Amino acid sequence: MMPQTPTARVCSHCDGFPVVHITTGSHTPDGHRRTLAATCPVCKGTGTRTTTAALARAGK
Repeated sequence: MMPQTPTARVCSHCDGFPVVHITTGSHTPDGHRRTLAATCPVCKGTGTRTTTAALARAGK
């Protein structure tokens, strides 16, 4: 029998893409676009969330 370990679920808010880069529309002196990195506030940039059962057990 295989041991059951809690599996990490993909974050429902970012769908597993926790960090995105948004262009500002301007360019650097060498011609590259300036971007800002934005991380998912729910999963804190990991792309996964813990299962509900694990959260329930931790709270008791």
